[in-house]
Amino acid sequence: MWGEKPEYPEKTHAGPWRTCKLHTGGRPGFLTTFQAYKLRVTHIFQLKQHSILVTVGQDEHGINPLVKVWNLDKRDSGSPLCTRIFPAIPGNKPTEVSCLSVHENLNFMAIGFTDGSVVLTKGDITRDRHSKTLTLHEGTIPVTGLAFRQVAKVTHLYVATLEKVYCYSLSLKEYPKVELDTHGCALHCSSLTDPSQDSQFVVAGDECVYLYQPDERGPCFAFDGTKILARWHRGYLFLIIQNPKTRFGNRESCPSDKQLLTIYDLDNKFIAYSALFQDVIDVVAEWGSFFVLTRDGNMYIIQEKDTQTKLEMLFKKNLFVMAINLAKSQHLDSDGLSEIFRQYGDHLYLKGDHDGAIQQYIRTIGKLEPSYVIRKFLDAQRIHNLTAYLQALHRQSLANADHTTLLLNCYTKLKDSLKLEEFIKSSESEVHFDVEIAIKVLRQAGYHRHAVFLAEKHMHHDWYLKIQLEDLKNYEEGLRYIGRLPFEQAESNMKRYGKTLMHHIPEGTTLLLKGLCTNYHPSGDTAGTDSHFEKNLLKANSEEFIPIFANNPRELKAYLEHMIEVDPNSPQGVYDTLLELRFQDWAHEQHPERKKILQGEALSLLRSDNTVFDKALVLCQMHNFKEGILYLYEKGKLYQQIMHYHMQNEVYDKVVEACKRYGDQEVCLWEQALGYFARKEEDCKAYISEVLCHIDQNNLMPPLLVVQTLAHNSTATLSVIKDYLINKLQRESLQIEGDECKIQQYREETTHLRSQIQELRTSAKIFQKTKCNMCNSPLELPSVHFLCSHSFHQHCFESYADNEAECPTCAPENRKVIDMLRAQDQKSDLHDHFNRQLQSSHDGFSVVADYFGRGVLNKLTLLTDPPGRKPVGNVEVNL
Repeated sequence: MWGEKPEYPEKTHAGPWRTCKLHTGGRPGFLTTFQAYKLRVTHIFQLKQHSILVTVGQDEHGINPLVKVWNLDKRDSGSPLCTRIFPAIPGNKPTEVSCLSVHENLNFMAIGFTDGSVVLTKGDITRDRHSKTLTLHEGTIPVTGLAFRQVAKVTHLYVATLEKVYCYSLSLKEYPKVELDTHGCALHCSSLTDPSQDSQFVVAGDECVYLYQPDERGPCFAFDGTKILARWHRGYLFLIIQNPKTRFGNRESCPSDKQLLTIYDLDNKFIAYSALFQDVIDVVAEWGSFFVLTRDGNMYIIQEKDTQTKLEMLFKKNLFVMAINLAKSQHLDSDGLSEIFRQYGDHLYLKGDHDGAIQQYIRTIGKLEPSYVIRKFLDAQRIHNLTAYLQALHRQSLANADHTTLLLNCYTKLKDSLKLEEFIKSSESEVHFDVEIAIKVLRQAGYHRHAVFLAEKHMHHDWYLKIQLEDLKNYEEGLRYIGRLPFEQAESNMKRYGKTLMHHIPEGTTLLLKGLCTNYHPSGDTAGTDSHFEKNLLKANSEEFIPIFANNPRELKAYLEHMIEVDPNSPQGVYDTLLELRFQDWAHEQHPERKKILQGEALSLLRSDNTVFDKALVLCQMHNFKEGILYLYEKGKLYQQIMHYHMQNEVYDKVVEACKRYGDQEVCLWEQALGYFARKEEDCKAYISEVLCHIDQNNLMPPLLVVQTLAHNSTATLSVIKDYLINKLQRESLQIEGDECKIQQYREETTHLRSQIQELRTSAKIFQKTKCNMCNSPLELPSVHFLCSHSFHQHCFESYADNEAECPTCAPENRKVIDMLRAQDQKSDLHDHFNRQLQSSHDGFSVVADYFGRGVLNKLTLLTDPPGRKPVGNVEVNL
């Protein structure tokens, strides 16, 4: 998985380093140098996050190593600025430096020595004033490796010697030490992993490579051979292995034969690269590549291939598990992982490992089209694999209705009731399928019990009732279930299944309907919810449920009577239906006493204010309910209908009684009664005499019309009307005499009036009034006198008179007379115009209709003066 490129054109030279060569340009191959020490450089540490370089070297012969800190961003005479120099000697005894490590925050620097001691510099390492140095570790075994570990605000220092591994906690006082292992490592054989690997300390021993946490040893990996170099770069472990063991600290003694460079991917547990090199000095990482430095002055570049190329190589070798692990470690997106799982599944499917293949296909759910997998496993022998895939599809809520149908069919074909129950009895948070589709499939497959459970659990009330009532015929359970539903759903389901339930459970259904139409309380509710329903009364329209009782009149009657008792404002249909039921019961009842009771019940309902006249009358006539018919006729003031009803039934007494009772409201009843009895051939003289007596007393008919009416009756002789005619003639004679007296009186009054008018025209009028007719005070000059003998003070007359030439007292009566005369004149003219227009028009009816619309032909009633009052005033002009 790694590529090897040719060596760089410019080579580095072997031997003791007296100069430090740095890459400062933007491209590999451009080198720059500066003089760091006079003799040699032994250790270099370049910080990753800062342009700070820390070196250890010698300016003089002997054991006197110096530590120098360089700021590469600042220049001093063309070279980097050296910010600090101090000797690297623990105590007073000189010793060689074996290893160096600097913390990225520039606050810690550790130097290991061959005498087993470790010196820690704390504070700003770039300045002398802001740091202090102390001996952190002492021992006799040379220190071979140092590494700082920073997690959050906790800092640790790993210390490796040839025999042991320690960890110091630098965030605590006293710097407590933990001995992690009794196995050490050689020089350059320790490193620190990336933060993604939890910053573990890597120690490469002769037999194994160990990883350490601050408080314990972690996993270990067995690698044969003597390790002379261990590095960790970008998630990979680099090991230089040489079988012969080397002596510590003497690289010159290393044999010049080939050394094996192996790059390990510990996460995915495979060797990424392996090649032989000769005399490797170090392996460094920069610019996205890895550089291998050898003692012969060559530098090799190792570049990592892209992820897709790696995966293709693993696919060719059918190393799918390794490819999956690699993709995850490279944070490949979900689409890329899904494609790997698909290829792995196809590979296992071709090998015949269907169980393994379905597990890989399950991991593609959400990316791979389910039909791709389903087609492969539709064979009956692989139905259990298909079932597993469909289950996973539902668990991830990615199944559609077809997938649910297919899964349930798989369960039913496998007859796996346990799996089926587990599937449908999953908790609501685990339901990942279309419940309605599942109910349909279970019902079609005959698993009614499971379908009912699913419908009840997920509150699919329609399906629950459909299965209970149509398939299982469990009517009592269906009725109980409806009684527990909320109001709207209970109402709709009773309208749908009410007839079926009424046929099988009439009493229970009637009881539920009574509650549904008055104040509904679901049967499962507790008493604590009563106050809620009192505030929000829930009741259905009782009239809408009447058709349910089509074949159950007894229950219908009980239901309707309950409704009008509980709710007097029930719909009109309730009263009409109950009235009809009571009429039917009355009509079919044979027992006299019971029939009388039913008649009273019907009449009581009929007399209530909730019956409709027309409907009630039709019902009474249909059932020949005499009392009801007569009551309604009387209520509707149909008096003629009452009399006609008695006439049809030839109840003569009732006919006369009706005339007496209602004759004042409709006088024509006596005329109709006379005509009825006149047409009868039976001997009805007594009834005719009674009717004639009443007609005569109230002068209801002309005598001639009475004679003509009775002329049709062969049994009515002259003796029947003899008394009537004599009385009639006597009254008319008396009336004639009275009229002649009035005529004579009117003539005398007219003569008197004419004489008064003549006197007024010819004789002088003497005014002798002493009091004002307006204020009733004595008259004083100036005063006003009228010929009507009324006198007024002048100031009273001016205050109340509307016209100076008219008496204020007589003015209202004069206006009435004048208005009457004017109206007579207008009517006479209008009559003549009406006759002319009627004669000249082709459509006489339209002319009459037009005059009717204008009110011309309306009857005019004039209010005249009360008798005995004489009209007076200045009206001679009108006269």
